[in-house]
Amino acid sequence: MLDQITPVILTYNEAPNIGRTLEQLRWARDVVVIDSFSDDETLDIVSRFPQARVYQRVFDDFASQWTFALNETGIQSEWVLGLDADFLLTEESVDELAKLEPPASTGGYRASLTYCVRGKQLRHSLLPRLTVLYRRKAAKYSTDAHTYRIDLDGEVSTLTAAILHDDRKPFARWLASQKSYMELEAAKLLTVPRDQLDTPDRIRRLRIVAPSAVFMYCLAKGGIFDGAAGIYYAWQRFVVECLLSLYLIEYDLKFRKINPRSARGPGLIAAKPEPADIK
Repeated sequence: MLDQITPVILTYNEAPNIGRTLEQLRWARDVVVIDSFSDDETLDIVSRFPQARVYQRVFDDFASQWTFALNETGIQSEWVLGLDADFLLTEESVDELAKLEPPASTGGYRASLTYCVRGKQLRHSLLPRLTVLYRRKAAKYSTDAHTYRIDLDGEVSTLTAAILHDDRKPFARWLASQKSYMELEAAKLLTVPRDQLDTPDRIRRLRIVAPSAVFMYCLAKGGIFDGAAGIYYAWQRFVVECLLSLYLIEYDLKFRKINPRSARGPGLIAAKPEPADIK
């Protein structure tokens, strides 16, 4: 099965991560890297892996980057393994990929992600299972707030082995990314009807509840037993939820100042805002 898979990776200034990720893809005959014009050592590191082909494209959104990767890079294999630059395959996951015999009805596979803090694997995280392996001709991408959604023709099965998520970029870079991500998440929460949101997103719309709830949940699910790494992760998620709550409250204040009669009671939005208004 491995010879039927082309790994695809999106990069932008991923020097702290990309070498470790590519090391775990030595088995691949072809690796496609879509780079958003990195200005660090990312491309120098990629050049050390002869099977890696680099395409550069100005980043607009994740769905467009992935669509370009699938359709404009000359991939010949039937299957694509879509990875972030900080995703690491384990020996168990490579063995599982090698032994796969997908039926014709299967369009893709999802995998669990194990969150790591400087290499230490955590017992639990909030990362959802992610569709990472799929037939190239069966996949379509769409934008979902700060990330993307994969729509597949065919059934989606689940892989047994987890993929490691081990981001080594500096904290300042992480924080800057989360600020922009949460701005987009706020726009989603304010524009999507409440009955179309899942339970976690409905809780997030309450503004105040989510940060503390997420912090305690991360600790209770095993973070307290992971020592400093687990506590660090819980604080990370607390900060992220605080950023989201601040964007939502900022909108409340802005919206009521313009039209104070349009919203009555804390957290209520009477009109449907446009994403461009969430700034």
